[in-house]
Amino acid sequence: MVSRKDFLKSLGLAGVTVVATPFILRCSSKNDDEENAAINNSVSTECAVTNSETEGPFPTKSPSTLVQNNIVGDRTGIPFEIDLTIQNVKANCAALQGVVVDIWHCDKDGNYSEYGGGGMQATNYTNYHFLRGRQTTDENGKVSYASIFLGWYNGRATHIHVHIYNNVGTSLLITQIAFPEGSGSAVELVNASPGYRGMSGYTYNANDNVFSDWTANEMSTVSGSVGEGFKLQHTIKVNA
Repeated sequence: MVSRKDFLKSLGLAGVTVVATPFILRCSSKNDDEENAAINNSVSTECAVTNSETEGPFPTKSPSTLVQNNIVGDRTGIPFEIDLTIQNVKANCAALQGVVVDIWHCDKDGNYSEYGGGGMQATNYTNYHFLRGRQTTDENGKVSYASIFLGWYNGRATHIHVHIYNNVGTSLLITQIAFPEGSGSAVELVNASPGYRGMSGYTYNANDNVFSDWTANEMSTVSGSVGEGFKLQHTIKVNA
């Protein structure tokens, strides 16, 4: 028969005092449930659906006609590459292949194509289709667009509109992409460049009617320079 001492020695616990802890059965209370829920909600939001936002007053009217990677059209400005990755929350945020991604944004003067001649936009661009495009995600869930760095217009921070559909045309998400701000940011550097509006009267994210409540999963990463152009990278998560 193996002694207790020999048994502990075989486990490498010889000389260690083992203290028995009594097992206590505890019934869950409402406070416990609330505490546990708070803990669970704070664990991680890395694989959470990106915020849904308004499509805005200037959505693309016939996006299926704008299947293109280069969306510059006749616009001028600092070169800008837009790289997006689409992930599926229902598959642990795996890359989502074969979904359609429409994007649109204003030009350096804050104007949209396909609209204008009225109160919301005085300049008439109803017969133009610049800075709008559609792509389908590859096996890595990626799409890319060649554009020019956008400007801004009164009441809004710099932003890009995105509408994502599945492969049969069902809408999965409408959202917007926010930009980092502050000294040295692309927004400030670009707007200090010739041809852009500057920052006087600019609406920052904190005061923007779309972004003021939340930008954590809508904020992009922007790199580059005025001389060489900028690149935006952003991941959007949907329920597919």
